[in-house]
Amino acid sequence: MVDLDTPKIEEAPDRTKRIAALWATAVAVPVTLIVGAVAFLTIKPDNSDKTEKAAGPVPSTPVVMEAPPLDERAAQVCLAVTSQLPAKIRDLPGRKVSSGPEQNAAYGEPPVTVQCGVAAPVMCEVPGDTTPGCVPLETELLIMNNVCWYGAPGDGAATITTMDREVPVRVTVPASYENPAQWANEFSDTIVKTVKSKAAGTMPSGCE
Repeated sequence: MVDLDTPKIEEAPDRTKRIAALWATAVAVPVTLIVGAVAFLTIKPDNSDKTEKAAGPVPSTPVVMEAPPLDERAAQVCLAVTSQLPAKIRDLPGRKVSSGPEQNAAYGEPPVTVQCGVAAPVMCEVPGDTTPGCVPLETELLIMNNVCWYGAPGDGAATITTMDREVPVRVTVPASYENPAQWANEFSDTIVKTVKSKAAGTMPSGCE
């Protein structure tokens, strides 16, 4: 007796199931893309250019700035700083200054200004110290790109001054610009390259 292999009859695929699966895939892909796009827009920071809203046309006239006398060491350091400053910051072009280009710089309109060789902010000696102008001990100093800054808000502008450098540098940011500390941080890399840190033991505690 010979066994004959009875050929297997393959079952035809269920067209209904297959069509349903295709439709599910076709719908799922756009939904996934939509969900991904929403997540991207949610996570992505607002990179809109605040400068265009804040800045106006840049006049050709120099920015009026004072240039107090500097000692020999400060003059040498400040010249190194100003010679290494960028030609522009973000979309703000550099501008001429009325005096002291070896220690002053300005950008845009209203101008963001940089002054080298200014008086260093002094930390208060004890908590609750009411000495005029001293920086309260509880003030949170800002360490940005290896530079320690003290930010002081003002009515028309914020001033952000280095606290950890042998020759202080101050950046003044008009109130029309958002996030003044970030504008000051545009100069941190230049300061690190050109101005030495204060000696050990003279650094404010908030900078360590």
